[in-house]
Amino acid sequence: MNPKETTQALFNAIQAADFEKAKSLLTDDFMFSGPVPEPVNGPAWIGMSANLKAAFPDLDYQFKVEGANGNVVNITAQLKGTHEGNLDLTSMGMGVIPATNKSFVATREKGKITVQGDKVKALANEPTEGAGLMAILGQLGVKVPTM
Repeated sequence: MNPKETTQALFNAIQAADFEKAKSLLTDDFMFSGPVPEPVNGPAWIGMSANLKAAFPDLDYQFKVEGANGNVVNITAQLKGTHEGNLDLTSMGMGVIPATNKSFVATREKGKITVQGDKVKALANEPTEGAGLMAILGQLGVKVPTM
């Protein structure tokens, strides 16, 4: 697979909640950075993705591959969904947020995927106002505990 195909395969797996397939497309040293206090490794990112899907069964990432330059793929994503299940944020020290049954639409955000061989080594999302977990919680009317 070329870098764009590898990126698309990862997005397809995440969107379909096929987290085993997604995990198989990450390097052992994969790192996710962006709307998180500190970069997180592959298992933590897969866990966050699974928690989001459990809390938002209709979660739509609206992933789009925008282009590539060598092994770096430019992407966009715009998350939207309805909060119908518990959102487990205990790994972030924020506990479990019960379903609000409210919907959200985040702002479209840009990112870069670095591909190594046929696996994704890094996903770095640009900080974007109106996107990310805090923006989603704000749209749901959830009071965010101070860290």
